Amino acid sequence: QVQLVESGGGLVQAGGSLSVSCAASGRTFSTYVMGWFRQAPGKEREFVARIKWNGGTTYYADSVKGRFTISRNNAKNTVYLQMTSLKPEDTAVYYCAAGSRYWSSSPVEYDYWGQGTQVTVSS
Repeated sequence: QVQLVESGGGLVQAGGSLSVSCAASGRTFSTYVMGWFRQAPGKEREFVARIKWNGGTTYYADSVKGRFTISRNNAKNTVYLQMTSLKPEDTAVYYCAAGSRYWSSSPVEYDYWGQGTQVTVSS
């Protein structure tokens, strides 16, 4: 029904910047919550940021607040995560997700997921 495809991951030095993208297709997202999550080796998947497709209201995890920015381009059906001042602790697979019902930080409340894109921050 809904496809989410992440891109833009890669290797960056600590203190650097990187932007990842999530292209959505299959249906409209006018009432959806779009989220970014990440998962590092040996750790649980954790919330990073989310945005309402309508209105653009955002919310961030404390660990990334002030460093990461989530945004969306309605015309391109794309959600972005701009990451600055990157730290080695940010190394993880970053996943895009979409949910239709809740303003939530929990992965279980999201209905659709992308395949993930690897972000590696070297020290």
